[in-house]
Amino acid sequence: MTRSKTAGKTEKQRLQKVLAQAGVASRRASELLIEAGRVSVNGEVVTTLGTKVDPDQDTIVVDGQPLSGQAQKLTYIILNKPRHILSAVKDDRGRQTVVDLVDIPERVHPVGRLDLLSEGLILLTNDGELTKQITHPSHHIEKEYQVLVEGQPSTDTLWQWRRGGIEVDGRPTGRAVVERMKYESGSTWLKIVLTEGRKRQIREVAKILGHRVKKLVRVRIGPIRLGALKVGNWRYLTPTEVQLLKQEIKRMR
Repeated sequence: MTRSKTAGKTEKQRLQKVLAQAGVASRRASELLIEAGRVSVNGEVVTTLGTKVDPDQDTIVVDGQPLSGQAQKLTYIILNKPRHILSAVKDDRGRQTVVDLVDIPERVHPVGRLDLLSEGLILLTNDGELTKQITHPSHHIEKEYQVLVEGQPSTDTLWQWRRGGIEVDGRPTGRAVVERMKYESGSTWLKIVLTEGRKRQIREVAKILGHRVKKLVRVRIGPIRLGALKVGNWRYLTPTEVQLLKQEIKRMR
């Protein structure tokens, strides 16, 4: 950690930055932890964003667990998320989360989200910097989905979806790859590739175009593919996969 001296005192850092660097969560997720009153500094709960701390001198506690002053072993996991599992570290209502499915000593957090009814590939890590890079909208990391929609979308409908400009939550969508895969009992499987990460985007666009989503499975993030991993199972990413993912992030900057 780079430090500078000013009038004999070490320069403090923003609390959310310290949490992200320690692998607790991404910068944004760390801000939510602070706002929720789940972080204390020197015995006092801190809820103000921008609070500055010295990680070498201050005692920082998250959910009752002291923040380790030592660098954590970086952990990278791929999970095939089932339906009805939250993409979160914990839930105030006691619902099961993706972290509950991964039995490891390291504290990890999900990279991005899949909504409650969606399935498929989700990454978990304690690498806060990698999380920020993958989820930042300017990096345009591809995410691929297999989506079962009601009916049989026409060629014109698919063209509308591909070219974007469909307003969701007051903003037009960007371009997307949308291809028919196969028909199934009056419904259609589509391959959809996005570089946006907006909440429920696929479901909302499908609804606007008249083809409600019946099933949604994410099968790829950048170079990382779900493959044959069964629903509810997880594994560590291989060193090669981690390297490929970091190379993809660097390429898309």
